[in-house]
Amino acid sequence: GPRIRPGSRLVREWHGRTHTVRVTDDGFEFQGNAYRSLTKIAFDITGAQWSGPRFFGLTKTSATGTATLDSVLNSVPTIPEDANG
Repeated sequence: GPRIRPGSRLVREWHGRTHTVRVTDDGFEFQGNAYRSLTKIAFDITGAQWSGPRFFGLTKTSATGTATLDSVLNSVPTIPEDANG
């Protein structure tokens, strides 16, 4: 999967809510829980099977079309849910 530096944030808007995932040395943190898989986080957010990297816009053929990687010091961009079609 994509290599993302620890300390980075992945931000995704889904059904009117903004979801932020923090990249850690061991994987990811979402809502205070440790995860090893973005796909599991995407499932927990949507209730459906998604490719985690695709859900968070990290692949060339992402559903969102825009990367959501954000450094800790910058403002947080979001992607509207209707970008999924």
